[in-house]
Amino acid sequence: MKIQPVAYFHSPFPSKFGIPKQSGLVMELESFIVLAEPYRNVEALRGIDAFDYLWLIWGFSANSHAASGLTVRPPLLGGNIRMGVFATRSPFRPNPIGLSSVRLHHVDWDAREGPVLHVRGADLMDNTPIYDIKPYIVYTDSHPDARSGFVDTHPVKRLKVIIPDCIRTFFEECQTEALRKVLELDPRPHYQHDTDRIYGMSFNGHNIHFRVENDTLTVLEE
Repeated sequence: MKIQPVAYFHSPFPSKFGIPKQSGLVMELESFIVLAEPYRNVEALRGIDAFDYLWLIWGFSANSHAASGLTVRPPLLGGNIRMGVFATRSPFRPNPIGLSSVRLHHVDWDAREGPVLHVRGADLMDNTPIYDIKPYIVYTDSHPDARSGFVDTHPVKRLKVIIPDCIRTFFEECQTEALRKVLELDPRPHYQHDTDRIYGMSFNGHNIHFRVENDTLTVLEE
């Protein structure tokens, strides 16, 4: 089977570092989806604005290598415990395909690039290829009482984040809040805890540098 992108995703992240590890963790993150030809037509999206959430099926286009084994080390477990690849959402899979649920904020029907989907809460890198878009349907897709394996016993930890005023001036208030929520999730590799190390990531056209100490992440002034 040969598949081609139906759209491309555009987000504040030009590289993988810093992207939330799951969709829905930072609902303040705003992104948009531009359809590819021959789907760049309002007919392809007729009725989509009646749904609040969408499923995106997409490709891990930035992975430099494929899955090398049957087990992976989930970051949520500290990167030290191995689980079966099919029991995780690791990006290193036999087929490099991702699945994300995002909130549809609105559709720009009159955009120059054709109809554009504006979404929130995604975990995709800029220019990620989208292979399919499907509506999220509550009565089939929502299972609030379901078990979630090791995720149930390892809740997401969040850091205290300090962003100096000089950095805040680079962004609108909503973008600053999205950046804060992203940094709360601790973008560092889970095996790195060097308090003297300075980390850097790109966000919305700016380079953000930070240091972490005692569960507090401080963004550094330029």
